[in-house]
Amino acid sequence: MAEILVTADELAKRLMAALAAEGVDEEGAAATTMALMHASRLGVDSHGARLIKHYCKVLRGGRVNAHAVVSCHRTGPATAMVDGDNGLGHLTSYRAVSVAIEIARESGVGAVGATRSSHFGAAGAYALAIAEAGMIGFATTNTDSIVGLFEGTEPFHGTNPLAFAAPVTGEKPWLLDMATSSIPLNRVLLYRSLGKELPDGVAADENGAPTRDPNVAQMLLPLGGEGFGFKGAGLAGVATLLSAVLTGTTLDPDFIPMVNTDNISTPRNMGHFFLAIDPARFAGANVFAAGMRAYLDSLRKVPAADGGKVMAPGDREWDVEAQRLRDGIPIDSETAAFLNFSH
Repeated sequence: MAEILVTADELAKRLMAALAAEGVDEEGAAATTMALMHASRLGVDSHGARLIKHYCKVLRGGRVNAHAVVSCHRTGPATAMVDGDNGLGHLTSYRAVSVAIEIARESGVGAVGATRSSHFGAAGAYALAIAEAGMIGFATTNTDSIVGLFEGTEPFHGTNPLAFAAPVTGEKPWLLDMATSSIPLNRVLLYRSLGKELPDGVAADENGAPTRDPNVAQMLLPLGGEGFGFKGAGLAGVATLLSAVLTGTTLDPDFIPMVNTDNISTPRNMGHFFLAIDPARFAGANVFAAGMRAYLDSLRKVPAADGGKVMAPGDREWDVEAQRLRDGIPIDSETAAFLNFSH
C-alpha cells in the first residue's frame, strides 16, 4: 500500500486507540497524541505518527511505564523538577511545561528540569505550548550518540534538538525547532534507499572521514559540517548540559539506544529542560508584541534571491499545517497498516 492521506481527527483517534490498547490512561494517551499530531500536522514526519509503532513496542517491552504517575517538586521561586516515573516523555514534558508557565506567571521566568523520562518527540511541541500561553518558550533534550564531534572519529552527541517559540499577535507563533546535527539520521536512510549521494559535509564513515556515500556513513556530522562543525557540537553540548548534567540524568554516550537494540525493557532515564519567560516582566507585554510585529515585518521585507523565499522560523511549518488540514496528512504504508487504515 502506498502512502495515504488521512484526516487529522481520524489520525488522532487511531493514535489514542493504539496507546489505550497498551494500557496507557487517557491523560498519557492524550499528551502523546498531541505531540505526535503536532509533528504530523507541521510536516515534521520523522517525529510524527510514524513513531507510534515504536512507542507501543517499548510500552509492551517495559522500557516505558504505561501507568506512570508524574510528580513535581518545586525547588525555588523560579525552578522545579518533574519526575516522569519512566513513563511516556510527552506526558512528562507537557506536565513540565504547565509547571514552567505557572512559575513564570508568579516569578517572570520558570525553569523546569525533567528526570526519569523517555523520548518526547518533537521539541517544538513544548516550546509552542509555552508560546501559546503568551510567553517565550524553550525546550531541549539529549539522546543517544549518533553525531560526531568536530574532527572526532566516533559518535558522541545525540541529534540534541533546541526549540524556541514566541507569541505573535494576530498570527501563529514564531517557532524554531532544530537538531544540532547537519541533517537528521532519517535523511541518510532515505538517500540510502534512493541510491542518492549525500550533500557534502553532513556525514562521516567509521574512521570519521567525511563521506557522501549513504551506505558508508556511520555517523552524522554536527551542524556546520566539515569546516564549522565545532559550532553544532557546541550547541549539542548546550542541550546535554541543560537536559542531562543539570538534571542528573543520562549522558549521550551512556544511553541504551532508542532503536536497533534488543533491550526494550530497561528505562533510559532521559532528561529534558524547559524554560518559560513572561514578556510582561521585562519591557512589558505591549512593547514585546509591538517589537515582534516590527521584527517580523522587517524580516519579511528583505528581498529574496532568485527562486528563493524569505521566511521567519515557523512560516514553512504553518504553511504545511494549513495544507495538511485541508488536504489530509500523509501516512507511510507501515504506519497506516499498524493503525488499521487499510481496513
